[in-house]
Amino acid sequence: MSGHFIPDGLPAHIRHYIDGQSVDSVGGERFPVLDPVTNANYATAAAGQKADIALAVTAATRAFREGPWPHMKARERARILNKVADAIEDSETRLAELETFDTGLPITQARGQARRAAENFRFFADLVVAQLDDAMKVPGAQLNYVNRKPVGVAGLITPWNTPFMLESWKLAPALAAGCTVVLKPAEFTPLSASLWAGIFEEAGLPQGVFNLVNGLGEEAGDALVKHPGVPLISFTGETTTGQTIFRNAATNLKGLSMELGGKSPCVVFADADLDAAIDSALFGVFSLNGERCTAGSRILVERPIYDEFCEKFAARARNIVVGDPHNPATEVGALVHPEHYAKVMNYVEIGKSEGRLLAGGGRPAGLDTGNYVAPTVFADVGPESRIFQEEIFGPVVAITPFEDDAGALALANGVKYGLAAYVWTNNLRRAHTFAQALEAGMVWLNSHNVRDLRTPFGGVKASGLGHEGGFRSLDFYTDQQAVHITLGSVDTPKFGALP
Repeated sequence: MSGHFIPDGLPAHIRHYIDGQSVDSVGGERFPVLDPVTNANYATAAAGQKADIALAVTAATRAFREGPWPHMKARERARILNKVADAIEDSETRLAELETFDTGLPITQARGQARRAAENFRFFADLVVAQLDDAMKVPGAQLNYVNRKPVGVAGLITPWNTPFMLESWKLAPALAAGCTVVLKPAEFTPLSASLWAGIFEEAGLPQGVFNLVNGLGEEAGDALVKHPGVPLISFTGETTTGQTIFRNAATNLKGLSMELGGKSPCVVFADADLDAAIDSALFGVFSLNGERCTAGSRILVERPIYDEFCEKFAARARNIVVGDPHNPATEVGALVHPEHYAKVMNYVEIGKSEGRLLAGGGRPAGLDTGNYVAPTVFADVGPESRIFQEEIFGPVVAITPFEDDAGALALANGVKYGLAAYVWTNNLRRAHTFAQALEAGMVWLNSHNVRDLRTPFGGVKASGLGHEGGFRSLDFYTDQQAVHITLGSVDTPKFGALP
């Protein structure tokens, strides 16, 4: 593609990082890495296998058992985490360029991801210092307290949609808690993950605490999940992959935290601020190229404003700038990989028989190569339709009318997923009542997805298992041991004593 920006210094080959060393796979296995704008193979990456995961787990285990990291005071670990945040901020421009090149995300949105990654490390640096645990007294008889200990080696498996930022969501709390880690980044997007090694070395993280193994999910990811030396797995990705991880983790009774797929509703009542709701709904489904688990990809609109909403929403969607991700004017870039592009385009074709096409519906004019999909809007979509029920994970939205609150709730809850939901209304009682009746792990009222890092993040139903965020993340990466101290005499039955 003419004029396509290619960052300087791209590696021809991306390696693992194990025990402080950059290494290839033991067996020499590799896989190709593509640029989503041209689908050209610009690099190869080491394809981790069972043997490579074993080496990484051995290094992480040794660092946990013999190294200083788990035994450092919280303040000492926090200092290093803040240095990590400094290094991320210092590398923001380079990070954003690599992330955009690797994922196809618009450069303006990639810059935001870098800043959020740094904030994640600062947040958990503060949190681990501020953390306090319970002490319970029975006056004169007993003192009970909680001793919090890092679990051990944490297995972290991350997705390709905002890879660096989502890696930071897992790395920051795991390291803050005192765990050592093995990270398996998504195979589509290994480029920005390769920067972590240098960032951690610069910050002074002890050797072996952080390890990274690239590779396919069914090879490296599978080996990590099944390894008996990894007591817990944090995974973000597809629901079907989460089900496989659940089954494979059962053998060793691993701790699991899984944030899975979504088909989140955006519910717009007639009394809402219509212009604000349209702004938010557009951003919620078309930002990050629509490749976001929390996308409000089902818009439910109350009948009195339905026609006006559809007309205005579609007109705006048709004006969205689709183009090279490195162009600052671009609002929707290229989808991550040709396999995913084919999946999304298949749903677009399905949608043409399930709804009324108002915008998009194919490849944008003038973009003849690369994984580009025009922002696509379907109206009058029935609740049994595939584009209503199934996660598309692209710039495609289904709009459906409702008549009353009960109808809106039935539609909102009428899918297998339950990750996020968005509600637009100026009726305070309705807002709270409706939000609490939604089958969703997270609800935003009169807003798009604005995260508070202190709150729980996760879904219900097919959207996940467990919640992270704030102290819940530290709970996941630590064991909470109850210690009981007797202060007085104990009246113990005297088994076996002679009368």
